[in-house]
Amino acid sequence: MRTDYNVKIRECTWELTVREAIKLKDLSNAQPLDALVTDDAPLVLSVAGYAILDVHNEHAKKDHDYSKILILDESGNKYTTGSNSFLTAISDIRSELLEAGESGPFEIEIFRRPSRNYPDKYFITCSLV
Repeated sequence: MRTDYNVKIRECTWELTVREAIKLKDLSNAQPLDALVTDDAPLVLSVAGYAILDVHNEHAKKDHDYSKILILDESGNKYTTGSNSFLTAISDIRSELLEAGESGPFEIEIFRRPSRNYPDKYFITCSLV
């Protein structure tokens, strides 16, 4: 087992089989939201579910330990980001939907905004469609 790179599933919005867990921890076929979302082109996804992954990567330039969120759309496509603002937004959306008794897929619009704290930097977030 590799010790220089390790992924653990912290949270998932559905009960996972062993095979699903193995697939979720493989980020190599996930599309990075940072590359798909621009100022002019937000992205709309129908979210079937998501998982929060804790990653340990000895080869990372800055922090060796970080979190990623992996989103699955209804077609089975995987998307990922490490944006804390995105994670907070999608978690809040899902929590409120669950409180209202809605447990199925939901649509979100993913967009980026300029950072107030870091000039020339952006953050990714989302809102319910």
